[in-house]
Amino acid sequence: MIVYLNGSFPPKDEATISPDDRGFLFGDGIYEVLHVYDGHVFRTESHWRRLRSGLEKIRLAGCEHLDWSSICNELVRQNKLDQGEATIYLQITRGPAPRKHAFPVNPTPTIYGFAAPYSSLTAKRLSGYRAVTIPDERWLRCDIKSISLLGNVLANQAAADAGVDESILIRDGRATEGSHSTFAAVFDGVIWTAPLGNLILPSITREVVAEICRAREWPVREEFIEEGKLIHADELMVWSTTTEVMPVVELNGKPIGNGQPGPVAGRLHEEYARVIEQEKGVLV
Repeated sequence: MIVYLNGSFPPKDEATISPDDRGFLFGDGIYEVLHVYDGHVFRTESHWRRLRSGLEKIRLAGCEHLDWSSICNELVRQNKLDQGEATIYLQITRGPAPRKHAFPVNPTPTIYGFAAPYSSLTAKRLSGYRAVTIPDERWLRCDIKSISLLGNVLANQAAADAGVDESILIRDGRATEGSHSTFAAVFDGVIWTAPLGNLILPSITREVVAEICRAREWPVREEFIEEGKLIHADELMVWSTTTEVMPVVELNGKPIGNGQPGPVAGRLHEEYARVIEQEKGVLV
């Protein structure tokens, strides 16, 4: 595998990072994950907008000159990922410095990226995810795509321990999001999802779904969903860069609706797939 590290493209086993890097010592950095379809990196401008916002929120300068799209395209090219699906991971940390909590003066950011093949979840989408609810015990700046993901790791491990696919996080009696996904529900034909703010990540897939719903005039309600109402939803689903639109057919061992992927999730994913094909230039 060829990776990106601070301006060069070395083989992965030759890429080295200082043990004094603040990403390693403090989790002091942000990241992005992008989906690649037949060599096309999906929704790059939306990802770069969120990346720049994250850098501003953590007050990390020194990356303004970088051409993120060129880095991604070169990772795709050098790893021969022009066919099928792949993902790109990019991480920016505040770089190496003596271990002190306050920011170092004039830091040199560490910028790392890699691209790898990705197996489509089409088969899983036909059966749907199973999920559990757990308390949302993460910090209060979930809007920052921080590499400090221990809360999310523990939440996803709770799903693994329960033998299911995802955890739905509950804060103050209301659903926020999944361990690594946007969460949504359908009640009487209306799609409900948590409002943007510091308690959820501004998901790129959420943005695409919102565009689809506006174009199709499908009703959306951006409002937190009370935990007690979840089991009575017509449909549940999660959205993310890698899972796209994924139905949730079971919650805490109980079926949602008839226990099968619902029609709203199906239509949303059909439209999502159409957006992907349009951006690849396949559909006009």
